Amino acid sequence: MCVLWGIPYLMIRVAVREISPATLVFLRTSTAALVLLPLAAYRGELRRLLPSWRPLLAFTIIEIAIPWLALSSAERRVTSSVAALLLAAVPFVAVAIAAMTRSERMDARRLTGLLVGIAGVAAIVGFDLAHLSAVGLVEMLVVAVCYAVGPWILSRYLSDLPGLGVIAASLGLTAAAYAPVAAFQLPASFPSDKAIASVAGLALACTALAFVLFFELIAEAGAVRATVITYVNPAVAAILGVAILSERFTLAMGIGFVLVLAGSVLATSASRQRAVAEV
Repeated sequence: MCVLWGIPYLMIRVAVREISPATLVFLRTSTAALVLLPLAAYRGELRRLLPSWRPLLAFTIIEIAIPWLALSSAERRVTSSVAALLLAAVPFVAVAIAAMTRSERMDARRLTGLLVGIAGVAAIVGFDLAHLSAVGLVEMLVVAVCYAVGPWILSRYLSDLPGLGVIAASLGLTAAAYAPVAAFQLPASFPSDKAIASVAGLALACTALAFVLFFELIAEAGAVRATVITYVNPAVAAILGVAILSERFTLAMGIGFVLVLAGSVLATSASRQRAVAEV
């Protein structure tokens, strides 16, 4: 999951140079929906969603429709590494939600891991926030909040429903909503091979495959602990930035990567009381 959701920052950065954010969201969701909807229908998973259409709609709006547009728009103003850094706030929002709902217990060890992880993320990008636009910052904050609330809705209201059906329906609904907007924002010329490859990668690997795996991760690790994968995403984004976008590699990035891994281990570890109970 860390790799699959670390790659999109680069792909979005490449795609939005030629495709509008709304069109990109439509192409990403419609392509993934074409793959997953037939499979979900064949397995009879779509019919089970009807009684839960309200939380499903809320999940669709908060997890996909709003943040994907905001992220695509933000990456026209900020680099992929900075975008990944700002999304490190997701676990903190998730912790706040867990504390308010008492859905998960956050002990000192896991909170320490969150702080270590944040320090590592900051080191990876070298605290390079000097040229961040205000609009881009706001858009990334919106994405961070949505990415924390979405898994909570899924875990609380949709956990008893088939994951494939939930994501297939959400992608289809989002694609239908963005279709009219995308129709009026088509590129003036046919996109380049790089842009097309980016859209295909976003739709098939980073959406269709990644969401199915993410649902399994939430079921096993819990909504809060699952969001800690956002700590490793900046490391992936930084590596890709160096290799593909010719961004310079710094010592802070190397140190930060180690801190990110250490923080992730601490933050996702079970509390001692739970571990004793499981034994």
